[in-house]
Amino acid sequence: MTTRSLIINSPYDAPSAYWERDGKQMTLKQGRRPAAYEIFDTRNNTQRTEPLEQVNRIRQRIDEWRADGYPGVTSVTRQLLEHWHARGDWDPEACRWEGGPRQYPFYFCQLEAIETLVWWLEAQEQYRQGIFLSGDGGPWERICNKMATGSGKTSVMSLIITWQTLNAIHYPKDRRFSKAVLIITPGLTVKSRLQVLKPGHPQNVFDEFNLCPNEAMRQQLNRVELVIENWHTLMPLKEQVRSVVKKGKESDEAFTRRVLGALANERDLIVINDEAHHAYRQQAESKVSKKQAEELGIDLEEATRWIEGLDRIHKTRRIRRCFDLSATPFAPTGKSNTESGLFEWIVSDFGLNDAIEAGLVKTPRVVVRDDALANAKTYASKLYHLYREDEVKEDLNRRAEVTAPLPDLVQKAYALLAYDWKETRQQWQEAGHSIPPVMLTVCNRTETAARIEHFFNGGDCLIQETQAPDATLRVDSKVLEKAEQGETSSSKDKQYAARLEALIKAAKLPADKEADLLAMKQEEQLRALVDTVGKRGQPGQYLQNVISVAMLSEGWDAANVTHIMGLRAFTSQLLCEQVIGRGLRRVSHDMDADRKFLPEYVNVFGVPLSIFQDASEGGEAPPPPKPSVRIEVEPGRNHLEIRWPNVDRIDNVLKPELVIDWQSVPTLTLDPAQTPLNADIAPSLTGSPNLAMVTEIDLERAVDEFRLQNLIFRAARKLYLQNQATFGGDKQYLAVQLIRLVEQFLASDKLDIPSLWHQDPVRRRLLFALNMDTVVAHVSRHVTEQNVERQELIFEEHQPIGATAYMRPWLTTKPCAPTERSQISHVVYDSAWEKMVADVCEDHPGIAAWAKNDHLDFKVRYLWRGSSRNFVPDYLIRLTNGRTLVLEVKGQDSQQNAEKRTAMETWVKAVNEQGGFGQWAFDTVFKPAQTRDVIEQYL
Repeated sequence: MTTRSLIINSPYDAPSAYWERDGKQMTLKQGRRPAAYEIFDTRNNTQRTEPLEQVNRIRQRIDEWRADGYPGVTSVTRQLLEHWHARGDWDPEACRWEGGPRQYPFYFCQLEAIETLVWWLEAQEQYRQGIFLSGDGGPWERICNKMATGSGKTSVMSLIITWQTLNAIHYPKDRRFSKAVLIITPGLTVKSRLQVLKPGHPQNVFDEFNLCPNEAMRQQLNRVELVIENWHTLMPLKEQVRSVVKKGKESDEAFTRRVLGALANERDLIVINDEAHHAYRQQAESKVSKKQAEELGIDLEEATRWIEGLDRIHKTRRIRRCFDLSATPFAPTGKSNTESGLFEWIVSDFGLNDAIEAGLVKTPRVVVRDDALANAKTYASKLYHLYREDEVKEDLNRRAEVTAPLPDLVQKAYALLAYDWKETRQQWQEAGHSIPPVMLTVCNRTETAARIEHFFNGGDCLIQETQAPDATLRVDSKVLEKAEQGETSSSKDKQYAARLEALIKAAKLPADKEADLLAMKQEEQLRALVDTVGKRGQPGQYLQNVISVAMLSEGWDAANVTHIMGLRAFTSQLLCEQVIGRGLRRVSHDMDADRKFLPEYVNVFGVPLSIFQDASEGGEAPPPPKPSVRIEVEPGRNHLEIRWPNVDRIDNVLKPELVIDWQSVPTLTLDPAQTPLNADIAPSLTGSPNLAMVTEIDLERAVDEFRLQNLIFRAARKLYLQNQATFGGDKQYLAVQLIRLVEQFLASDKLDIPSLWHQDPVRRRLLFALNMDTVVAHVSRHVTEQNVERQELIFEEHQPIGATAYMRPWLTTKPCAPTERSQISHVVYDSAWEKMVADVCEDHPGIAAWAKNDHLDFKVRYLWRGSSRNFVPDYLIRLTNGRTLVLEVKGQDSQQNAEKRTAMETWVKAVNEQGGFGQWAFDTVFKPAQTRDVIEQYL
């Protein structure tokens, strides 16, 4: 075992060691990891390990049964098991198997899975005594193999089909076997991939892996009756409302014939559910909300329709049993103390940690530290779970224009991840790979995906190689969902369709193949691109950057994903593993002399392999809920209403000649503690990074990427794009002036970096590059302040006017008190200071009406570290002289608060100049005792 790898077992032998978390350290234990799963308490942020006692007992029984020579099995099964276990001799010098029936032997986990199924149906009673499988409450038996992504579930399906079919042909009256096989998949992607399970397919797995001991059995296998369908086929047909002939609802017989097709005349079927966690019965006591299901990536209608459809087939044709295969066989329970309920009919378990330790999949490496300030609550690197940071979550959750810059922290994270991706691509090219590695982003919403695509294609990422529009695919979730269901839309997004066509043309395919793809509907084009990422000679072969809102389809088989960026909420461990699972498939299967795979890695930013920080025996019960108070608009107080304009942005029309008085421009401080120049990544099991195997991503090695003149042009370009629409003079002259202003700023003493270590020219340039949006915003603000001719208010399109009367009722458990001078029924106290301000507002004779800005949606946009944020002031106060005062209460000042005040002052000035909303003012109270003094300044 090398000290730089988590791979400690051969994939061809039973696991003999495993990593165990001991506090914050990882220690190596001898023996096999007991089958278990994690139960998470989302209320108290705790977890505990729950052993799968039944699976552990079954493992012992199978070990005994295997050692005794499989007593009870048929002669056909015995031949198959002997043939499948044959693997030839190991050549330690060539590091490969020689003389076996197939190039690569079956993995231990694949053989254990099929052995367990055979044991359940064929072993003598004494080996199964005391073992009982709980079902799902339905009329047909279910048996589940839990197998990690990348461990070879398709091969196990082929073993099941071979075992069942050949036994059914040799023993036609034995009810344990059937040659009528129905496979249900979660979508067209998986259905297409599983076509190799048909014996007549040109690339069928039965010939590729030599599954039959002799030619006679191979010919018999052709007699299997096999149908592969995606679950959408199990949906009942909709009644044709406008049809002249009223056919009524589809009968069970008609449904069965439609779904089964070639199997319609068969009885006593076996069913194989691929990705079976999509198929479960909702128990009466299991209440799962749509929101909970979406967070877990589950379609509730799919889950129940899948099972309902199989029940209808069972009524008419009888299902003998169902074989479930899934990496995550959980059904959501809707309870807060466990995130999901494990299927109770699991008979074997080979989980993600087992697969990592056996090298079956890439090892995920997560960020364990960087050289910037950590998260204040968890002390973990901010790059570990990016979306948890308020500045990221707030920005990515708003409806933003495509051109809106990404949050500052996200841009810095992409610089680090993209630099490491570039280094990987160079290594692949040097090794002779023509297919590039892929960086995958999974984000929270469609608008974010469009912004990320613009960020890369517009050249805003500091790593220039990522500006490759012909190799960057943004996956439109709605289009992909229709593609997975086999549906097409009559309308299409012309701009998105043009992007797909450009990507197809960039794939450099033969003319006839390209013409066929261009003639397809956009749903079919997208699926063709997504399904073939990293596949030589296919439309997705040269894609290097994939941006998706959903997790892409299950079964998405892109072995060249080497980097993952997570920019969404991760509310469950299940979701984390499913997202990381998209990048776990290996590229090569080279081994060392000890029959262990050489490690491959996927580097992960923003997807926490463990969303929980503490381990414990169990969570404590939550405290009883506090009583709540309803906050609402008080009837009869219309005279206390306060109205305001909802301003989306303020356009500043600039003078043709731009000048800046640098003496009046305040110094901009770039804090190195907010800018990671390097990050340490460590290989990790679920929630357990091994800190003894740390690797560094260091941007200082990328100094050539950050030449000063190039950075000046980049900054000037950003300034140009922000100001070109409102510049009255020649646009080319504007660009020349902006370059000059950026150069002047960088040469001035107005840029402060409070760290001697960071005064090094290389580090200074890196800090400038990674904080470019902050620098641009600073320069832009003072260009605007000193050169503006006039300001134009651009109102929000959907609600241009806001008012206290529009507030929707809401509940709170915080301390609060009823009001008299406010249209809002109560004021909520977040601190003793806020109570003091509220008391002043209620008593002061100069105040006519007031409201705390809580749930009122009064906000002002401002720029901070390059991203647009919402400033939500504390109070709106209408004075007796008709003026409206916006009052902010602050205990201490900061640079960010200064930016908020500047934006608010700009807003007040523009609104007052526009007219129509009365006179407005803004001020900040830094000391409680000064509240009355500040208010009386405006009376």
